[in-house]
Amino acid sequence: MTEEKTKAKNERQKTDLKELIRVWGPVEAEVIKSLLESEGIPCFFKGLMLQTLYPFSADGMGEIKIFVPEKDLEIAKKLLENREQ
Repeated sequence: MTEEKTKAKNERQKTDLKELIRVWGPVEAEVIKSLLESEGIPCFFKGLMLQTLYPFSADGMGEIKIFVPEKDLEIAKKLLENREQ
């Protein structure tokens, strides 16, 4: 695959991401990541850096957003619902 095609594919994957859930700690985020990846669903975090610098949460500043590809969103939601039961 050429470099241009690889860049285009990566950009397309970035724009196809949808927010799945917000959590308040890196441990919970990693548990969810493990669950999703065990089912073949890649996931990405946003907001983890703040907690690595300041290990506390205040006024939503420490939340971690978990994103999955749009095509996997419904399956990922069902997996989380089953996990909570």
